[in-house]
Amino acid sequence: MKRLLLVIGPLLLANHGASAATTAGASALAMASLVADRSPLLNLNEKTVLARLFDGNFSFTFPAQQKIQVRADSVVCRSSDVDIALHGCTLTFGKHTVALKGRRAHELYATVAEAGVPSHGAAGSIYEALSHLVCTVDPHQVRQRGGGGADCSFDPGP
Repeated sequence: MKRLLLVIGPLLLANHGASAATTAGASALAMASLVADRSPLLNLNEKTVLARLFDGNFSFTFPAQQKIQVRADSVVCRSSDVDIALHGCTLTFGKHTVALKGRRAHELYATVAEAGVPSHGAAGSIYEALSHLVCTVDPHQVRQRGGGGADCSFDPGP
């Protein structure tokens, strides 16, 4: 039995797939706001409320007890340590794909990194990628300025 544990134990420890990750608070609000800006799944009022919250502007109307849910199938951002002006992200919402470049892409790239998504590199490129993003924002709780009201879950990697 001890021999079996010695053989199987290390294999079990080494066989970890990508597991779900979470972020909350400021990084979750940032991620939700930046992804929502380009989401075809949200209405204009939801996008406006998230943008205002992210800017620290609490003058908005939104139904009490209602939350905003931001979803994306994948977010893949790329930067370069060779072409230092290269910044790009691709957001996928079902069959709808959005490409970001420049400052907006870098802002999302930095937010994804802040949320703890590990980066990967290849041939002068650095990638941050996540999939199955689901962020829930309670605008009224964020408005209370107590540190809560924004949570995201996702799978690190494409």
